[in-house]
Amino acid sequence: MARMIAVANQKGGVGKTTTTTNLAACLAEQGKKTLLIDIDPQGNATSGVGVDKNELENTVYELFIGECTLEECLIPDVLENLSLLPSNVNLSGAEIDLIGMNEREFILRNAIAPVREDYEYIVIDCPPSLNVLTVNALAAADTVLVPIQCEYYALEGLSQLMHTIDLITERLNPDLEIEGIVFTMYDARTNLSLEVVENVKAHLQQHIYKTIIPRNVRLAEAPSHGKPINLYDSRSAGAEAYRLLAEEVIHRGEEPEEDF
Repeated sequence: MARMIAVANQKGGVGKTTTTTNLAACLAEQGKKTLLIDIDPQGNATSGVGVDKNELENTVYELFIGECTLEECLIPDVLENLSLLPSNVNLSGAEIDLIGMNEREFILRNAIAPVREDYEYIVIDCPPSLNVLTVNALAAADTVLVPIQCEYYALEGLSQLMHTIDLITERLNPDLEIEGIVFTMYDARTNLSLEVVENVKAHLQQHIYKTIIPRNVRLAEAPSHGKPINLYDSRSAGAEAYRLLAEEVIHRGEEPEEDF
């Protein structure tokens, strides 16, 4: 059965979608059958793998409100070994549409259940807020991967996310665990990036991935070309970093690792 990872941080601009898209693409590159689920109304993970989000008839939104089946929404093989459940701006209305709906926190989990056996990894791009869409992702997922930008306010809002995860574990998904924390936008030229990494390690009793994602121009360019970094510039520092992160994620699932 697929290992389902929600990539979440309600703070915007932390490299969440970049991490989701490139992690999914690098898992697929390693031969792992992967499903990328975009539940961010901005739809950037969808366009980041080359799908025109504005031309879609069925998206996660139609799936959430029961207007299409999973098969009608799923786009198979957007890349080799990578399929997509896409999103676009229509999803921004989901919060209102789902008011009063029975078990609305479990819509995603129930929708995905029939195909979980078909994949090895399912990676979910959450919106940058703690709304009903993020709750759906956390209620469905096995683990949460938290990207943190190497900047002064890195820890701001993180306690709120951890509190939300605790509530989800208590009330909706007792098996949910923290996958780990990954540092993004690391600039080796500044002391600040190093200080942030050390500060987070000191304050959070969570697994922290050894791979640190650098601030990289090619990473920033790739989405506008509709390609993940491993296809846009396979030899860039960003591509190498996400390949290493994918390796860590794979091995973390296979055997226990010591936190450091």
